[in-house]
Amino acid sequence: MSGYFVSVLFFFRRYGTIAREAYINEEIRGRELRVIDTDGTQLGIMSRQEALDLSEQKKLDLVCIAPKADPPVCRILDYGKYRYDMQKREKEAKKKQKQTQVKEIRLSTFIEDHDIMVKAKTGSKFLRDGDKLKVSLRFRGRERDYVARGMEVMDRFAEAVADVGDVDRKPKFEGRSLTMTLSPKKDKK
Repeated sequence: MSGYFVSVLFFFRRYGTIAREAYINEEIRGRELRVIDTDGTQLGIMSRQEALDLSEQKKLDLVCIAPKADPPVCRILDYGKYRYDMQKREKEAKKKQKQTQVKEIRLSTFIEDHDIMVKAKTGSKFLRDGDKLKVSLRFRGRERDYVARGMEVMDRFAEAVADVGDVDRKPKFEGRSLTMTLSPKKDKK
C-alpha cells in the first residue's frame, strides 16, 4: 500500500467521513444555473461558465444551495463566511436542545410512609428538572404474595408527586418488578 492511501485511510477511521454542505465553484456540474447575487436579487438563468466568471469578478465563490432544483440554484457569496455562519447556527441550536433523561427510583413492598415521602421529594426534583421518572418496585421471595400492597405503595408515590408529574404508564408487571413511568406536568396557560 502506498503511504498516501494509508494516511487517508487512517484519517477516515479516526475522524469519520467529511460531510459536504454544498458544491462550490468548479464542483458544480449543471450546464445551466439559476444565479442569485450577494444581496439576494435573482440574476436569472445562465450557463455555468458565465456564473463562474461573474463570481470571479466579484472575488467571491459560487455556491450551489439547491442542487436538486431544475435548474440548480447557486448563490454568489463568501464561502468561508457562509460555513462559519452555518456552524454558528448549528452550535446555537445544540445549546437550545434539552435532552430528557429517564431517572429511576426504586421502592420496596414494605416501605414506610416517611421513606416514600423522601423518595417522592427526590422524584419531584427530577420531574421539575424536566426528566422522566421510572418508579420500580421489586418483589423478592415471598413478597410476590403481596402484590396488592405493592400497588398501594405505587399509588401513594403517584399521589405524593401529583403536583409536579403525571402518570404516563400505570403500574404494570415486568418480570418480578412492578414499574410505572411519570413525566413532568405540562404548564396550562
